[in-house]
Amino acid sequence: MISLNKPILWTFRRCPYAMRTRLAIKASGIKVYLREIQLRSKPEAFVQDSEKATVPVLKLPDGKVMEESLEIMSWALSENDPGKWQDIMINEPDYSSNFLRELDGDFKQALDRYKYANRYHLDKKSALDFRDLGSIFLAKINKRLLENAHLSGPHQGFLDVSSLPFVRQFRIADPKWFDAQDWPKLHIWLQDFLASNQFDQIMEKLSPWSENQGDGVLF
Repeated sequence: MISLNKPILWTFRRCPYAMRTRLAIKASGIKVYLREIQLRSKPEAFVQDSEKATVPVLKLPDGKVMEESLEIMSWALSENDPGKWQDIMINEPDYSSNFLRELDGDFKQALDRYKYANRYHLDKKSALDFRDLGSIFLAKINKRLLENAHLSGPHQGFLDVSSLPFVRQFRIADPKWFDAQDWPKLHIWLQDFLASNQFDQIMEKLSPWSENQGDGVLF
């Protein structure tokens, strides 16, 4: 059943792509219905909305479907951006596009092969090689934070919320090693986020959506 007056966001609580989408939607103030899914048991309605069947997926009241997290973020903030999160995209367009390309490209590839080495049939040495590759990007983040309060400049913005969920995942793979790295500004930046109300708001645990729940949970 399509909501008559609010978008529906198919999501999975721990997915970093879905996390950054929820961050942008919450910041925009736009109300949506969340539909939490289990990746091992996807509802038929979800598959019907999106052939690719990976979260996040946003379905608008008019039936339009968005299937990429950055697209959904941009849509939400184009509707309303009270925190001026998109300023960095205007003020430093080349830096922003290059950062996002590396984040979702080489860094995400390294993260996956480091954190989920067994899934890719990699031995420990290969996994650590990918950890080293990912660390190059993390060092760049730390350097940027030495020069700016946030990746997006003087205040949190699009680049911060796009990357924080993925940096969190990188740390989860080996917190002791991660915390021992010489990235002082990055550690503060990440821990401030993890301790924030902003993080708590998007990480509320929800039961998987089913047909008898109607549109979903208002977010």
